[in-house]
Amino acid sequence: MFALLALASEGEVYSQAVGRGLNWLRANQRRDGGFAPRPLVEDCTWVTALVLLLPAPMLARFHARGALDWLLSKTGRESSWVQRLRVAMISGRVDRGAPEGWPWFPDTAAWVSPTSFAILALRKASQRDPRDEIRDRIQRGQEYLMSSVCEDGGWNHGSTKALGYEAPSYPETTGLALLALDDLPPSRVARSVERAKQYLQATRSLEAASWLHLGLLAHRQAFPPAPTYATRSRSTQEVALAAILRRALDGDDVFGAP
Repeated sequence: MFALLALASEGEVYSQAVGRGLNWLRANQRRDGGFAPRPLVEDCTWVTALVLLLPAPMLARFHARGALDWLLSKTGRESSWVQRLRVAMISGRVDRGAPEGWPWFPDTAAWVSPTSFAILALRKASQRDPRDEIRDRIQRGQEYLMSSVCEDGGWNHGSTKALGYEAPSYPETTGLALLALDDLPPSRVARSVERAKQYLQATRSLEAASWLHLGLLAHRQAFPPAPTYATRSRSTQEVALAAILRRALDGDDVFGAP
């Protein structure tokens, strides 16, 4: 998926390589509208959000509305009505539930990365489909992210405490979360922006550097250059993210509005 997003960012919407990738997606879309990471995986997962980040000409090759409805139907287990009922029965009080993030897999707890990708996908979809439901889910997803900020201002996978101690954040998730929160007032993300800048000066990962750059760019922040060793790619995803970042620096952001 990251390879398709990178090709899309370069304007390769109708190339043969893109066509092969889209044909594979169309053949592997499930009946419920979602996508699994590979054919042998039974359940559809968070990767459905990545598919919805493709530009409109690519989305037209499969049932994009089905994928959107699948994404809207998912939430972290901790915010489901079943969990709220369980809390009410045990405690005798009605719990409004946790902010609604997205899980990696259905019927599991919400985490920062799948929630961030879902927000980005829904924001893009809202340009084509202005339903209130979509805007509401974006807002609730952002509330989940803001409730999951670590003490140092960044984000990790989703747990701000571990064994009674404050848990540290990670550079990749900090950059990704900032990208998903690009429309929040600067005052709400000021600490997170500073943490991202600190990470960018020290990161040894091209993936981390790319997400941090994209997150800071989304908030119109100047950022220090990544160290030279952070420009060495080791995977297809890193190469794709670096290509996406290059286009974003030129004003063509594949994670932004179509």
